[in-house]
Amino acid sequence: MNILLLGSGGREHAIAWRLTQSPLCQQLFVVPGNAGTASLATNISLNPNDFPALKELVLNQKISLVICGPEEPLVNGVQDYFKQDSELAGVRFIGPSAEAARLEGSKAYAKEFMAEFNIPTAGYRRFTAATLDEGLAYLENRRPPIVLKADGLAAGKGVVILNDVGEAQEELRAMLEGKFGAASNEVVVEDFLDGIEFSVFVLTDGKNYRILPVAKDYKRIGVGDTGPNTGGMGSISHPPFVDPDMMARVEQQIIMPTLEGIQARELDYKGFIFIGLISVNNDPYVIEYNCRMGDPETQSVMARLNNDFVQLCLETADGQLDTAVIDMDERQAATVVLVSGGYPGAYEKGKVITGVEQVTDSMVFHAGTKTNEAGELVTNGGRVLAVTSYGETFQEALKKSYASAKLISWEGVNYRPDIGFDL
Repeated sequence: MNILLLGSGGREHAIAWRLTQSPLCQQLFVVPGNAGTASLATNISLNPNDFPALKELVLNQKISLVICGPEEPLVNGVQDYFKQDSELAGVRFIGPSAEAARLEGSKAYAKEFMAEFNIPTAGYRRFTAATLDEGLAYLENRRPPIVLKADGLAAGKGVVILNDVGEAQEELRAMLEGKFGAASNEVVVEDFLDGIEFSVFVLTDGKNYRILPVAKDYKRIGVGDTGPNTGGMGSISHPPFVDPDMMARVEQQIIMPTLEGIQARELDYKGFIFIGLISVNNDPYVIEYNCRMGDPETQSVMARLNNDFVQLCLETADGQLDTAVIDMDERQAATVVLVSGGYPGAYEKGKVITGVEQVTDSMVFHAGTKTNEAGELVTNGGRVLAVTSYGETFQEALKKSYASAKLISWEGVNYRPDIGFDL
């Protein structure tokens, strides 16, 4: 069958890598893709949020399955567009409806959902510009660290953790005055949870679910988890502290109530649920929901997922996930992300990348890359490449990824040298 994958990041390159290994995949199209997906599929230079253009592509290329990688088209209603169009209704689609995607698209919506279905999460209050004074007064009585979250999508950068009440008040004002655009028209102030984070990925057909390999990512730019948040600087799978007892708690206290909530609210949800969790004194709490796979966790997760991924997607779309058995590679996987100099602040594009072809002991997944007019591989984003390796232990996998990362170069290249430091 012909398949369409939406997105252009490292997540999409890793998904494309798995899709093209399936005998069910006849031809793969990626919108818009990157230099990595171009080696596996046909990139189409379209905006994933241009739904009429997607329709034309799907009909012209006889696409049977669409998989949405990033969150923005889902929040904007791409699944609803397909489902409500008579010419597209027969196309299988992996990704939730716009209403269901509010679990990621609105922090306040997600908090209300968790409260309704008794899913453990941090306590919170929500504020808008109209209640700014109330918010400032509320912060006055909080004990740092203080967590502020922009309600809407902010490309992974809308969460701020501050250790000073005055700074938190200034940040709340800035956010409500438009620091993150419309995403921070409303701000959620959360209680700070002290623990260790991890990510659980669930594939669901709306009724049944399967748990994919568990991962842990590293979001801060600096050594020792310092500096501003990024989209993610690396990941490992499987984090050793997530033992069978912890996973039993996650399934009973979080995954099952989440699915019950989806069904109770009659949300149209066929796709991935990314549950960002934190272990506090060995009890799991939800930090956030995402309505798609994570990046750079996907690179480590896909490395360990041995299933025919197209078959899994078909079972999901057809409501037959109850028959699926997840086949995980017992090896560990570790991913190190190489970023542009200056990221997550201002950075330059178009830097020539060398050394990728020298990597033989790891997989290199492309994110912010393209090929220039001279045929050279160049940078085209903040997060540029993700180097993923296998190992009997995550330390062995990391050692391979770092050795491979050293072979790759461009002006200003940067990466965290301490992924996995806290394990």
